[in-house]
Amino acid sequence: MKVLVTVKRVIDYNVKVRVKSDNSDVDLNNVKMAMNPFCEIAVEEAVRLKEAGVASEIVVVSLGPQAAQEQIRTALALGADRGVLIQSDDNLESLTVAKLLTKVVEEEQPGLVILGKQAIDSDNNQTGQMLAALTGMPQGTFASEVKVADDKLQVTREVDGGLQTVELQMPAIVTTDLRLNEPRYASLPNIMKAKRKPLETKTPEALGVEVKAHTQLLKVAPPAERQAGIKVTSVDELVDKLKHEAKVI
Repeated sequence: MKVLVTVKRVIDYNVKVRVKSDNSDVDLNNVKMAMNPFCEIAVEEAVRLKEAGVASEIVVVSLGPQAAQEQIRTALALGADRGVLIQSDDNLESLTVAKLLTKVVEEEQPGLVILGKQAIDSDNNQTGQMLAALTGMPQGTFASEVKVADDKLQVTREVDGGLQTVELQMPAIVTTDLRLNEPRYASLPNIMKAKRKPLETKTPEALGVEVKAHTQLLKVAPPAERQAGIKVTSVDELVDKLKHEAKVI
């Protein structure tokens, strides 16, 4: 079975995000970029399926600038077999990404597609669902456990108040939650091997998809700074401040 995994290039989650002085966007100059954490979980799950003998090939797909090859190479070092970069310097919206991935799915014909449930930059949480709608494939979102048996996939997903297990007919689409697994670190030998693994570059035009914006970014602003807390010396003073300053009692 072939497994298709998507990865996204985002600002490293350890980096404090800065806003440009003109509030036009997030400042990416001299900022460390990394693979989206939920995508790391997706890659790890695919590698585990291959180690278990369920998957025979892992194909990693990323959409973005040429620099996104770095994240594909990281996935190859973690155990993926080959990569595909759909190169575009435009700001790709979720629907456009889903349309481009649909073309890749039609070409690759995977038995399973694994995506991170959301990206930590846009936080949209909708590409996997849109891809399922466009391809007509069944979907299991927010997966905390994945089991493959014959041509069926059991996905345990987190819902309000508990867990829900759904059975999907393959080929299927899964989006990963935090508790699905803990991603591994790439070893130095595998990092060196990843440099020799095949990586194909395509364009939206070659796939026949028009990159069209349906939304416009008007302004980006940092969150308002929270005021520092204060200490009180007595209960009476606390009650007085809650009553007259905070006005909560």
